[in-house]
Amino acid sequence: MSNTPLNLLKPTLKKLVLILLSICLMITASLYFLQEKILFLPTVLEQDYAFNFKQNFEEINLKAEDGAKLNALHFKSENPKGVILYFHGNAGNLSRWGTIAEYFVEKQYDVLIMDYRTYGKSTGALSEAVFYSDADLFYSYLLQNYNEKDITLYGRSLGTCMATYLASKNKPKQLVLETPYYSMVNVGKSRFPIVPVKLLLKYKFPTYQFIGKVSCPITMLHGTNDQIVPYDSAKKLFEVSPKSSTNFIIIEGGGHNNLISYETYHDEIDNILN
Repeated sequence: MSNTPLNLLKPTLKKLVLILLSICLMITASLYFLQEKILFLPTVLEQDYAFNFKQNFEEINLKAEDGAKLNALHFKSENPKGVILYFHGNAGNLSRWGTIAEYFVEKQYDVLIMDYRTYGKSTGALSEAVFYSDADLFYSYLLQNYNEKDITLYGRSLGTCMATYLASKNKPKQLVLETPYYSMVNVGKSRFPIVPVKLLLKYKFPTYQFIGKVSCPITMLHGTNDQIVPYDSAKKLFEVSPKSSTNFIIIEGGGHNNLISYETYHDEIDNILN
């Protein structure tokens, strides 16, 4: 009689372990096969869509080596102080991000902002490699029209890796990173701690590998209440950045998409753009 409870417990534990293992396998498989749908949230635009903004702009299309068409907006300011090459976040398209770019045009800067492949009117297949090669393409385009010392690289969220990559191999005026991350693997581990993210993730986006090679001034802005890119990920990136040329602006209580609502953000942007 004393062994009966134990005998009943063993198959129950075994069943529970199998259920947990099955759930883990399902999560792991989903993360691997659906990772592009999790990482990238593009909104497609019809090719004849007409953009409408308050500031003067030109719509341009650059062609990548593999034939992909990359759609972009080139905002023009009167008597510009320089130009900002802006790499946006992982959701939406230029109809939204163009409005955000106008903030910088109002500060007398030209702004060039592109849509990644599959976003808006941009075409072509996604891979980590093309994020970098497409960024190179737009930097080369700017060099045809601007002095390199007048180029500010600005990355937001997803785009902070591309901006840092460009800064690591060129000599722009400065690099600005809004809600940056150490790497996509690091962000993934914070979301899914029991999953082997490093093995599964095809998009590593290792910002930490690039930032140590950046020679221009760097400004990082991050909120302490960011629920998308953890503050700790940005802090870890700061720890491997060139300390003498990096300014890490911590916005207390700031989230992922609302830093612009804080006075600290406006003060720091004014400081670095004036």
